[in-house]
Amino acid sequence: MEIILRKVHGSMNTFYLVEGNERDDYDRLTLQLAAIEPEIDGLLVVLPSQKADAKMRVFNRDGSEASMCGNGLRCVARFVCERDGIDEAVIETIKASLKVKRQATKRDGIARYSVEISPVSFQLKDLPMEYEGNEEWLLKPLPFISKDIDFSAVAVPNPHLIGLVPAAYQADQSHQKEWAELFNGPNEYFSDGVNVSYVTKVEEGIFVRTYERGVGFTNACGTAMTASALISCMAGLVPFGNVHVYNPGGMVECQVEKKEQGYQLLLTGNATVLSVHQFLWEDEIEKSRFTSTEELGEQQLYEKFIEQTSTVSDQFMQ
Repeated sequence: MEIILRKVHGSMNTFYLVEGNERDDYDRLTLQLAAIEPEIDGLLVVLPSQKADAKMRVFNRDGSEASMCGNGLRCVARFVCERDGIDEAVIETIKASLKVKRQATKRDGIARYSVEISPVSFQLKDLPMEYEGNEEWLLKPLPFISKDIDFSAVAVPNPHLIGLVPAAYQADQSHQKEWAELFNGPNEYFSDGVNVSYVTKVEEGIFVRTYERGVGFTNACGTAMTASALISCMAGLVPFGNVHVYNPGGMVECQVEKKEQGYQLLLTGNATVLSVHQFLWEDEIEKSRFTSTEELGEQQLYEKFIEQTSTVSDQFMQ
């Protein structure tokens, strides 16, 4: 079967995007694509929805399915809005139907979209996380990891463990790698694994590096950046409002507002289309292959943007 794939990225979190109908083998397609191109982060599937403009499913590079992906949602938002000729839409995800909106293009010419990140929960059962019978874990050390790092657990709805660290932990990722790999293998704390982010205050906002469940270290993770902005606001590292979040893939803006009913989170950043492909999808991976590729020029604009923001990230990129 021949299908159309779009190679897209949000903050260099790179996916193939396919529009289709509900079926139970998108995990297999993801594994086939990852075998051909190991550096991709996963597959975004755009499906019909009975209660929204479209439905999104997200598959990590290892074939596991995620409940949400903020960077991927921006790319899906662009696809749906351009397909339907609209500026705003609602996208159904596993846990919630989320509002998305096209933002005015700045002088740099980069397509940007804002997406709602919801729901937010600090209940450990929603990650899930097990630790000494606690119901929440916010802004305090996990002694078995470190007595010097304040950790917070939050689901948005993907599960995140966020540590506030000095710059030395960003320059040398061995500490983060050790614990992230442990928590995403057989362990007593996170039965379904967890995204582990280390966050450092910078003059212009925060820098976030994420070890993503099912992927490993990634250029960026949208829900991790948004959750990190929320925790940074709660910790007093940055004020509530618009937070500049730098990452190995560039920079996004996270709007964090405290409301009576909880927190309102909005993630704004690029939604870039790299190329469009015809792909022959067969049962046997050896027979699946790309049959045509159309390269687009949008990445050149994003690379200029990265150059402008690199002064913040370069200090951590060793």
